[in-house]
Amino acid sequence: KVALGDATLSVLEIWGAEYQENNALLLDKENAGLFEELCAREKVPFSFVGEVTGDGRVVVFDSTDGSTPVDLDLKHVLAEMPRKTFDIKRSEPVLEPLRLPKALGVMTALERVLKLVSVGSKRFLTNKVDRSVTGLIARQQCCGPLGLTISDVAVIAQSHFGLTGAATAIGEQPIKGLVNPAAMARMSVAEAMTNIIWAELTHIEDIRCSANWMWAAKLPGEGAHIYDAAVAMSDFMSAIGIAIDGGKDSLSMASVDRETGEVVKAPGALVISAYCTTPDITKTVTPDIKRPGASKLIYVGLGGDRHRLGASSLAQVVAQIGDEVPDIEDPAAFKCSLEAVQGLIKDGVILAGHDVSDGGLVVTLMEMAFAGNCGIEVDISSGAEAIPTLFAEEAGLVFEVAIEDVKIVESAMRSGGVKYEEIGTATVKKQIQIKVNGAGALDEKMEGLRSLWEETSYRLERLQTAPDCAQAEWDNCMKRTGPEYKASFEPVPEEIKGAHGPPRGIKIAIIREEGSNGDREMASAFFAAGMEPWDVTVTDLMEGRIGLDGFRGVVFVGGFSYADVLDSAKGWAGAIRFNDRLRGEFQRFYERKDTFSLGVCNGCQLSALLGWVPWGGLEDVRQPRFIHNDSGRFESRFSTVRIMESPSIMLKGMEGSVLGAWVAHGEGKFHAPDPAVMKEMIDKGLVPVRYADDSGEITEDYPFNPNGSPEGITGICSPDGRHLAMMPHPERVFLKWQWPWLSEELNSNWQASPWLKMFVNARLWCEGGVTDPSF
Repeated sequence: KVALGDATLSVLEIWGAEYQENNALLLDKENAGLFEELCAREKVPFSFVGEVTGDGRVVVFDSTDGSTPVDLDLKHVLAEMPRKTFDIKRSEPVLEPLRLPKALGVMTALERVLKLVSVGSKRFLTNKVDRSVTGLIARQQCCGPLGLTISDVAVIAQSHFGLTGAATAIGEQPIKGLVNPAAMARMSVAEAMTNIIWAELTHIEDIRCSANWMWAAKLPGEGAHIYDAAVAMSDFMSAIGIAIDGGKDSLSMASVDRETGEVVKAPGALVISAYCTTPDITKTVTPDIKRPGASKLIYVGLGGDRHRLGASSLAQVVAQIGDEVPDIEDPAAFKCSLEAVQGLIKDGVILAGHDVSDGGLVVTLMEMAFAGNCGIEVDISSGAEAIPTLFAEEAGLVFEVAIEDVKIVESAMRSGGVKYEEIGTATVKKQIQIKVNGAGALDEKMEGLRSLWEETSYRLERLQTAPDCAQAEWDNCMKRTGPEYKASFEPVPEEIKGAHGPPRGIKIAIIREEGSNGDREMASAFFAAGMEPWDVTVTDLMEGRIGLDGFRGVVFVGGFSYADVLDSAKGWAGAIRFNDRLRGEFQRFYERKDTFSLGVCNGCQLSALLGWVPWGGLEDVRQPRFIHNDSGRFESRFSTVRIMESPSIMLKGMEGSVLGAWVAHGEGKFHAPDPAVMKEMIDKGLVPVRYADDSGEITEDYPFNPNGSPEGITGICSPDGRHLAMMPHPERVFLKWQWPWLSEELNSNWQASPWLKMFVNARLWCEGGVTDPSF
């Protein structure tokens, strides 16, 4: 009964294969029919391969010859397995003390450390994966006005209509395991904890972790090392009240050079993934400094006043390891510090916060300034010299508080028995000024240091994207000031009346195809505006389970229909255009004057390929469409767009607004094969959404324009305004907490996200009770 793509597979191959991207489910027999219907609706292949007998045996039948290749009594593998004894030998590493060059200064060390992949910008990773899908992302990798890649914790919402959710963070310190595997395990846990702590948690004791081990455990000495690490991890977690509830291991992390016979092994590694429930996703602290000139910086050291440089980033750049690594000697004090910080977060006292990890305290401080686009003036009291004080990777926390709240911090720390130090201030002047024990250690322009931090990422970008785009991003981002958002109207919560009550009976078909992934957030956006969204698949329409006659709106959602084979949305468009039933269904809807449509991202591409925008009747060779990005890759960015004057019913009253919106596409460049069509579109105001730079001006410059669209065009509407197609995702920012960054002023002044208005506009148009005479 197993579905095979290759009929020549043997029973052994079928039974023993490590199937990838397959799932096994256990169902009650009475639910088999429902499951079959669901699979048919979602175009998911499946096989009912067997049943549970309860006789304690696993029996496999070969339907080709009636034989029984497997007939196994489960007690042989579950109940009476003999315990295995491991005979492991210890072998201590040969270590030498770290010897830094005598002439090594702080700036010289920084020039090398900031270029490490583990320390520098991760922009080369974050812009090529979708960081906004589902619309439930409350915090992702990037933060601050410049969207720098320094977030410590990821936060997801439980739904679009509440503030509860979950936080997750990662910790790993593999190089430290070369010196001390037990310390490496404790520091990995500590890093995960000092990352996740910046989200408001229900309780620290609610944190659970997944532990992933990667180790050449069968090689001499390595079995003892992984044992020591496992015991240390378990003891440390028990001491601070958290626990493991899952994980996996890869214990063959070595290979043999065929020519020399030399065994090459990867450093033993433990990756801790911590996760916890959060009562309020909006109470997440990010590292970007918020109030330069009006705040203080607080440092909480968690390494017991030690400054060990072994296995640090600094040691790596001088090609050494050292013989002593950071560790956590006092788990109780460690937990008390976390609890004190959690209390301050719950009370809204902490403005910004960051952990001390790769690169040391100096990198922590600079990253906070980089992300806040400001400077710092600090003086660190230490029992050590500048280099170990700044570059040691002892666990620690740095956070920003308003000047008027310093007394609150003092009280909280004192009552918790937490040692802390007020080390300085954030400054409007973009200068990094650091002293250690009163002596100057660093005094450099922030932008110059940020360029060093970004340089390795830029060089990696040149290897994976169009070099001219990588160069343009380097040139443009080094002088950015941050976006200047504005709404041409007042976003108020009254716009969402009816969001939590019964729907108004205006039915909206949220249409998705195989590979679509933006349907849930789109449904939530229309529901928040008071309409009744319906989940409709193309299969539903094709098989006549439902039609479009009862719907006032049709929405084509984002995603990767048919995995973008034959280019984005072409498979989806073909399924509609070349099926008589579907073609007629959609054409009738399009011709009705009481309907509207919205296409977003993949749905925008579909709207164009169907000829719904800019107007019907264009030959395919003249029809505008969306093609591959100039960068040659998928782009995930929080781009700035300007809303233009247009007949669009959904954008009425929003003209002149400059707003942020998520983009997530590989083929988003607007292309008009016929220049006359493009000119007519612009002349008639049928391009209502355009990319803008930080000052709000229409732009073709990368990365503000992420795909190279001419004239910044990223949205098209029909002459009557009923049909709108746009590449950005308004449904992923219809709530304020979905925005990755807002200035404190706008966050205070905007009582709702401006994007909600476009969905409310659709409802008002359908109701016909619009007071705006322009409708």
